[in-house]
Amino acid sequence: MTAMPVRTCVGCREADAKSLLLRVVRAGDGTLELARSAAVSGRSAYVHPAKGCIEVATRKGTLARALRTGIDPDELGRLRATLSRGAL
Repeated sequence: MTAMPVRTCVGCREADAKSLLLRVVRAGDGTLELARSAAVSGRSAYVHPAKGCIEVATRKGTLARALRTGIDPDELGRLRATLSRGAL
């Protein structure tokens, strides 16, 4: 049997199956996007698709630290809106 890949949520810090987490990717041009797969290249961090996890990750700065960049408030608002719509 093959082991399931596990990643840690930058919000709640709980390890979970990679397939259950959203991947936040910082592209080469500095923009952020949500991705469900590894097809999008760039520096990434994983977060549960729950509003609470992304709120904690942004409030504590763990998302910015994992992505090794500052996060523009407008970009953060766009990510939150995408997450709340469930648009993935």
